[in-house]
Amino acid sequence: MKKKIKNRWLIALSAVGIHISIGSVYAWSVFTQPLMNQFGWSMQQVSLTFSIAILFLGLSAAFMGHFVEKYGPRKSGTIASIFFGVGIAGSGLAMMTESIMLLYLFYGVFGGIGLGVGYISPVSTLVKWFPDRRGMATGLAIMGFGFAAMISSPIMARLIESVGLANTFFVLGAIYFIVMFSSSQYLAPPPKGWMADHIENVSEKKGLFKKALPVNLSSLTANEAVKTKRFWALWTMLFINVTCGIAIISVASPMGQEITGMSVITAATMVGVMGVFNGVGRIGWASISDYIGRPNVYTLFFGIQIVAFLTLPLVTNVLMFQILLFIILTCYGGGFASIPAYIGDLFGTKQLGAIHGYILTAWAAAGLSGPLLVAWIREMTNSYTATLYLFVALFVIAFAVSLYIRVDIARLKKQQQTSEKKRYAVAQ
Repeated sequence: MKKKIKNRWLIALSAVGIHISIGSVYAWSVFTQPLMNQFGWSMQQVSLTFSIAILFLGLSAAFMGHFVEKYGPRKSGTIASIFFGVGIAGSGLAMMTESIMLLYLFYGVFGGIGLGVGYISPVSTLVKWFPDRRGMATGLAIMGFGFAAMISSPIMARLIESVGLANTFFVLGAIYFIVMFSSSQYLAPPPKGWMADHIENVSEKKGLFKKALPVNLSSLTANEAVKTKRFWALWTMLFINVTCGIAIISVASPMGQEITGMSVITAATMVGVMGVFNGVGRIGWASISDYIGRPNVYTLFFGIQIVAFLTLPLVTNVLMFQILLFIILTCYGGGFASIPAYIGDLFGTKQLGAIHGYILTAWAAAGLSGPLLVAWIREMTNSYTATLYLFVALFVIAFAVSLYIRVDIARLKKQQQTSEKKRYAVAQ
């Protein structure tokens, strides 16, 4: 009896379910003031919770990448749902005992581990289910992560107001666990040799595929990939993109007020709309990368942001300032969404989850360094201008790296063509 093949669009929907849950970490700022008011903790103490969660996201993604590849997305997604659910619900216990150390342990460590494992669990599976639309598929899931804050922020605020901090964490922990656990149960890699019906064009006589799919430049294990220059080129590009993006997110409101004189309400509205462009950029840029190629998309990211960051300090018009920030946010989100497909192009899908996990250590490093860097320079110079020009310099470096990786890709393609010619000559 022929085994029933799962619907790849439901696989994508399951991935979105997981990412919308874990993406709620970007709404952490909703808790900041209530925690400070209720327990007298400083903003630095409260903000450290978010930093610990991002740190453990990167670490767990790196260490658990091999687990994802070995045991599959269903088991790793289930583990992620347990860690994230316990992490959020356990934060309610921290509220009841008024212990910030417990908050660091549950939200930061357990929640961070759930974040990292949950983030990478569906990605390599999606790339395998959508060989024809790698960028679009991963962008769709990672878009959920970008939109999550916009969805969860008002819900969190209402819950805090109606049931209090502790019960808010208990309720959210239960909801996230149910959504993530349920979503994980449908996740599975495609059967060996599977190909989506609409990209099959089978010759009745030979049974061969006539439509060519994107060709991987190599097929490496994670341990082989980290020894290549192109791995570290990807790592550097993601690190710079996230460092500058996350730093801008952390100071967007006060920076907008300082540079353009916009009101507090306008600045707060702008921050909310930034989340929309973060999400749109993930699906938009990732889908575009399927048509113009990942190398072109990354070069565009950095070229656009060099111009945007050079212009920001000079703009006094509120609308123009916001437009520039929204463009930057699309590039920030697009960088996350395009990287899994880029990994597949360069290293193949054999251990994509593990390689993706290693690459995400750049996120952990950037999550710590970005906000600290912008705060330090702001205190030293009493202005955001120096920070923005520093980011321009970083994007010039990233732009150069994006050009360098093209040289490596051209070399790999030449090697591939030479190998194919030799195989053809032997076959003749």
